[in-house]
Amino acid sequence: MFNKDKISKTDFLLPKNNFLVGFGSVLNIAGSYFEYNSSKTGNEADLKALFSDWLNVGEDLNVSKKKFEKKYKKELTSK
Repeated sequence: MFNKDKISKTDFLLPKNNFLVGFGSVLNIAGSYFEYNSSKTGNEADLKALFSDWLNVGEDLNVSKKKFEKKYKKELTSK
């Protein structure tokens, strides 16, 4: 459905620019300097954002679980 690696960042809908691109935008008179990650409809954009949010929640839970297991490994395996 979506590329998980690409969409799992919180800023996936924003343009990816560096300092030189930002500096160059100051000189841009036309106004269409940045290309944003776009969706065909508002609903599609909402779906992508929700999907990304839940991927990040899942990743946070996974990281927390691993830290917990590492910290309490003795207690968890001694039973």
